[in-house]
Amino acid sequence: MKKREFLKKSSLGALGVMLIPTLADAALKGKTVRTAHIGLGVMGRADLEAISSHKSVKVVALCDVDSKLLAEAQAMHPNAKIYSDYRTMLSEMDKQIDAVVVSTPDHTHAPASMLAMELDKAVYCQKPLTHYVSESRAMNKLAAKKGLVTQMGIQVHSFYDYKLATLLIQSGIIGKVHTVRAWSPKNWGYDGDSPVGEDPVPANLDWNLWLGTSKERPYKKGVYHPGNWRKLVDYGCGTLGDMGVHIFDTPYNALQLDVPRTITTLCRPSNGFSFPENNTVTYEFPGTPYTAEALKWVWYDGPGAPESHEDLILPGAKNVANNAKEEAQESKSVKDKTSLEVAAAESGKLPDQGAMFIGEKGRLLLPHFMQLPQKIVDGEYVDISKEIEEVSKKHNLGSPIRNYESEGPKHYHQFIDSCLGKDECTAPFSYSARLTETILLGTIAGRFPGETLNWDAENAQFKEEKANKYLSGEYRDF
Repeated sequence: MKKREFLKKSSLGALGVMLIPTLADAALKGKTVRTAHIGLGVMGRADLEAISSHKSVKVVALCDVDSKLLAEAQAMHPNAKIYSDYRTMLSEMDKQIDAVVVSTPDHTHAPASMLAMELDKAVYCQKPLTHYVSESRAMNKLAAKKGLVTQMGIQVHSFYDYKLATLLIQSGIIGKVHTVRAWSPKNWGYDGDSPVGEDPVPANLDWNLWLGTSKERPYKKGVYHPGNWRKLVDYGCGTLGDMGVHIFDTPYNALQLDVPRTITTLCRPSNGFSFPENNTVTYEFPGTPYTAEALKWVWYDGPGAPESHEDLILPGAKNVANNAKEEAQESKSVKDKTSLEVAAAESGKLPDQGAMFIGEKGRLLLPHFMQLPQKIVDGEYVDISKEIEEVSKKHNLGSPIRNYESEGPKHYHQFIDSCLGKDECTAPFSYSARLTETILLGTIAGRFPGETLNWDAENAQFKEEKANKYLSGEYRDF
């Protein structure tokens, strides 16, 4: 599908009101959901396992450009038909597929998902939803027009601690929030030189299909496939697009944010090839019922993140925290590890990844992941067990869960249950397109370090014309 066809389906206009997709067509309710899976790498394999663990799922098709990965997946589902080209799969198996799971590198998310939705398929698409802002808006518009069941792959959205934090913030536990600071020290950036020359394409890889709609370039071993594509602007979205989507999700959802008004990124100068290894992105959002008149959001990523700031100072002694952290890393027990990590946070050491809400009545720390949020007032932790009990009881959350094996499939199963008419997705494209747009605006601002970009959400344009060319990209015929 060419870029002009995307823009035909979605002018770069306003996102409009949030639409909740309708439940599945009556013909599908109570029956088996036949799934097709596009992309079977590390995340694709995890998606396949989680989706297929639902008792009402039948995996009917598998697709990957890497024959080795395809063979491994087929061994799990020997009755599924296999393909290397998702276009061929969707064309040949149109009437045999109910839902499509897209787990490819970011640049293929929209082309594959849009084609599936054109064929009226429910779609589960990995995060970030798209590679370009224009694609996010196109996918949101098409999903709403057709009333399709959709879900973005942010599994922690359905975890206990994140649902709890959302409800605590909305209950006013720290009053109206004026600032959020979030961080991840992961490094999905690259500050080295661009690769030179080319290497033979492995026999198991269809390089043309891997490139897909992106521009043609020579294959270089260890640079693109497998794995390192997240670091590169033509295929991924850096650490912000990888971990930022997860860590942004709960504050974004809890505060009911829309897209930002301004974005400023501090990082090295853009090289047009790879994302910087360190980024500090500052957003300003319009106010909501849960925030001050405006909300400031600061994101830190890369080695050493986050930067020191008074908003992030925790109670306790640093040396005790380090000891607790070392014990946590050495522990093989999930239960013991979680309790030790909580102890580390309580002793003055920030969790490796997380978010801090700063409000009128204190701060709320939300570690990433599977740890309870913690309230801090005047430099001391405050016992919120009563508030947690009340919110959990009111919203039927149950008790805290510390088992990834039981929590992990919930987001996937919610998607399948929604296809069956038994539930509704909590991260549909109507929500995840806005979250993804916010993330992508930060990556665009990284091309103009230190400059503040002003975003006109209604017209989907920057006031700074030079930045607008990065809202979409040229699609190659392949």
